[in-house]
Amino acid sequence: MRLCTFNVNSGRKRMPHLRRLLERHAPDIVFLQELKCRTEEFPAMELADLGYRCHVVGQSGGRNGVAVVSRIPFEVVDEALPDGEGDTHARFVEVKAAGAHLAGIYLPNGNSGGEEGYAYKLRWMERLRTRVAERLNGFIPYAVLGDFNVCPTDDDFAPGALPRTDALVRPETRAAFRAITHLGMTDALRALHPEDAPWTYWDYGPAFESNRGLRIDHALLSAELAERLVGASVDVVARSEESPSDHAPVLFDFAD
Repeated sequence: MRLCTFNVNSGRKRMPHLRRLLERHAPDIVFLQELKCRTEEFPAMELADLGYRCHVVGQSGGRNGVAVVSRIPFEVVDEALPDGEGDTHARFVEVKAAGAHLAGIYLPNGNSGGEEGYAYKLRWMERLRTRVAERLNGFIPYAVLGDFNVCPTDDDFAPGALPRTDALVRPETRAAFRAITHLGMTDALRALHPEDAPWTYWDYGPAFESNRGLRIDHALLSAELAERLVGASVDVVARSEESPSDHAPVLFDFAD
């Protein structure tokens, strides 16, 4: 099984990039983030000829949005995390496929909206931790893939790429990330690249050419899936194409 996460930074604009990704790597399931469109605006039919079915969780106002793009059967479990207190952001989708529960997330950035914006990020991470704990306590094979907007350690961003005050690296952010991994989830990319985990994001401008990147797109795996993990890589080709997303797709391979 091959899983993929890709923050497309506009589902409609990046449709050609997504099609090329599917043709290059033939992933079984791709989790998309930052669609920037309503559900009905996502061009799902453009992927049908490649054998992929979509489930889209869009958002009005051209913000956020996540989707599942799959060539294998799946059942939608949830389109939002519980206990949202009126949260209308489209940031979560969970499906059941290939004997596991798989969640795609677009975790809040936390740098906008002042302290309340950052507090929202931390609340969202606690809701995610609760969901992960529930799945693990139920002995359900579980994976969470997506744009976490977290650099877990100082090795996860290029020197000088972020100030210490950035929400992606603040101590509270990293503590919330560790609270999830300490439940028993494995950081897949770091597990297979312990010394040199590649960047997954480069800001627009000279950052890509100078390789001043961040590692913020992750897959966290329960023990059942971590034991089957045999490959993890970043498709830098997608980031080097014309008019790319600022993120690159990240791919994960599992033994049967």
